[in-house]
Amino acid sequence: MAIGALIHGFVPTDLVVSVGGRENPLAVPALVILGIPLYSHAAGTIPMIEALLAKGLPVGSVLAFMMAITALSIPEMVILRRVMKPRLIAAFVSIVGAGILLVGYGFNLFLS
Repeated sequence: MAIGALIHGFVPTDLVVSVGGRENPLAVPALVILGIPLYSHAAGTIPMIEALLAKGLPVGSVLAFMMAITALSIPEMVILRRVMKPRLIAAFVSIVGAGILLVGYGFNLFLS
C-alpha cells in the first residue's frame, strides 16, 4: 500500500506515462522487468495498480506489471528452486513471461 501511495502522491504523471504509456512500444516489457524485483500477493498489488491506472497507464501495461510481480518475482524463483531444477524454472519463466507480454500487448491493443 505504501508503494501505491508513493506512486499516487509523488511520482510525476508525465514520467509514468512516458515510461508506460501507449506511445512507448517497449512499455509492457519495461513494466514486466520493473515488476520482477518486487514481491507481493495479488491483493497487495491493488493499491499500486490503482495508482498507476489513475496516472494514465493503459490497462494492458498495468496488468502485465501486476502479473510480473506475482508470478515472476525473484523471491518466487527462490521458492521454486527448492522444488524445481533450473532448466524447468527457465522454461516456467519463459512461458509465463511470454503469456504476460501477450496479455499486456493484447489488452493495450483491444482496449485503446
